[in-house]
Amino acid sequence: MANKEMVSRENTSLAREGVRAPDTYVRPAVDIFETDENLTLVADLPGVAKEDLDINLERGILTIKGAVKGGAPGKAVFREFTLGNYFRQFQLPDEIDTEKTAAELKKGVLTLTMPKSAAAKPRRIEIKH
Repeated sequence: MANKEMVSRENTSLAREGVRAPDTYVRPAVDIFETDENLTLVADLPGVAKEDLDINLERGILTIKGAVKGGAPGKAVFREFTLGNYFRQFQLPDEIDTEKTAAELKKGVLTLTMPKSAAAKPRRIEIKH
């Protein structure tokens, strides 16, 4: 029985690694907020320009890739943060209305607003009698 579990985990790991790009990436810090109307994702992507950001939704997987071009000005004297390319993936619920999803990138912060479909929104049922 232990061997079957081990094989299963290995297969899952290999499948997951198959969707990753071969390059080295930095995982950006992300916050996700949910309301009755939508999901809002906020990601820190310092150094990424709008034209170097790729947001893709395929088969329920949201992929965010951002390329950083150039580097910090001058020679580093002390460094706690390194600019690098960003990569992050999330499994989204089925009730997201992908047609109405909107993205905004301001000063290195990506805000992705993903409205819920009408069927997923809570609604109040009126009592008639």
